[in-house]
Amino acid sequence: MQKKIKKILVANRGEIALRIIRACKELDIQSVSIFSEVDVEGVWVRKADECYPILGDALQAYLNYDPIIALALKAGCDAIHPGYGFLSESEEFATACEKNGLIFIGPKPEHIALFGDKMASKVAMKAIGVPVLEGTDEAILDMKEGEKIATSIGFPVIIKAAFGGGGRGMRIVRKAKEFKEMFESATNEAKKYFGKGDVFIEKYVENPRHIEIQVVADKYGNVIHLGERDCSIQRRHQKVVEIAPSPRLNAPVRKELFRVATKAMFRLGYESVGTVEFLVDAADNIYFIEMNTRVQVEHPVTEIISGIDIIQEMIKIAEGEKLSFMQEEVNFRGYAIEFRINAENPMNNFMPSIGKITNYMTPGGPGVRLDSSAYAGYVIPPNYDSMVGKLIVWALDWDGAVRKARRALDEFYIDGIITNIPLHREIVRDGDFIEGKLTTNYLDKKMEGFNLHAIDALAQEDKKIGYIAELINKIKSHQLIARN
Repeated sequence: MQKKIKKILVANRGEIALRIIRACKELDIQSVSIFSEVDVEGVWVRKADECYPILGDALQAYLNYDPIIALALKAGCDAIHPGYGFLSESEEFATACEKNGLIFIGPKPEHIALFGDKMASKVAMKAIGVPVLEGTDEAILDMKEGEKIATSIGFPVIIKAAFGGGGRGMRIVRKAKEFKEMFESATNEAKKYFGKGDVFIEKYVENPRHIEIQVVADKYGNVIHLGERDCSIQRRHQKVVEIAPSPRLNAPVRKELFRVATKAMFRLGYESVGTVEFLVDAADNIYFIEMNTRVQVEHPVTEIISGIDIIQEMIKIAEGEKLSFMQEEVNFRGYAIEFRINAENPMNNFMPSIGKITNYMTPGGPGVRLDSSAYAGYVIPPNYDSMVGKLIVWALDWDGAVRKARRALDEFYIDGIITNIPLHREIVRDGDFIEGKLTTNYLDKKMEGFNLHAIDALAQEDKKIGYIAELINKIKSHQLIARN
């Protein structure tokens, strides 16, 4: 049994930093936030018990772990939570924390290393009986070699960065004549974002569903799942909408995904929370694609249908506690949908939209949750990911969740910047979405037919106010006439 954690440094920013701070408060754990020079006005900075700036480059503030560890030690922290992105999947960071006597709230460094290497993880999962896609078992740097392999597999194929994720360094090749251009594009992007241009090649599955399994594992060999999430609605291989549970997944397939994911994590001795991701094809065949050794952006939908606080479980596991519940004690109820609200323009190839939020009107009511650190007056900086927040809705059945999503999205208005809220409003009114017919090419098929002209709700509110003021003046005028 490890010592009880008393103070945690949150090595992240934005809504996930705020989310972790809130979990700490509920566990009576002191929290420490860090912030770059452009994040001085961040809500998470004020909400933590202590806060410290990291001067210099705004991006490196959250990537250079030596100053972060030094701050954690200076502040008297005994643990660090990395959130998602930045250092969350850095084996070196996790190892450095351990060497400095700090608890890394996440899996063991060797598991971060294994699943950070997409090729090594594929080989490891295949060795323990997990189904994988046909493709290479080693990274490829030579274009000619890659072309031969792709031809032997048969087009279409997909090229993926061996040391990355989030859709970066990923290209679909449908014809042999496209291979050279796509290979160079994928390797260049992989090198830019991950420092290595290594890629691997797999058979590309047309129109699959992207289903992921949330796993939780303690240090004593107990491994359970918290259900599945359907992450099929994507743009350029990056998730846009996430749903728990999947609205059209067959019960036998669901059961098999649970079995495969938990068995694999048990066999590998995994600890902490993590997500095992699969493709499910039209014939309900399942294929492992990757494992994320961190909390996911979309974790709230799982929390809502299960009632389990995933961040708190991460902290308790890091402290050395056994799971406080077993599989048979986990009950799922209803449907939850998460919409990633991004500062981007869907009508202009999703170009980022930076600037100051001048008005911020958020939805509420039963079954509505908003994870965000934005507010009226907040300036969206150009240095980071464009996500402003996450709108999550819940209802007892799928139809109710869709209806609630429409209502909540119609209440959500952000002025001063352009967001993808109009896109989400179109999605929840689309017939295929309403019927739960979702595949990874959903947005590719639908975008042209969507009306993405945002309703200027704030102008309409002003119009209403003006009308009401005019009506009051008329009433007053009539009253004066009547008195005279």
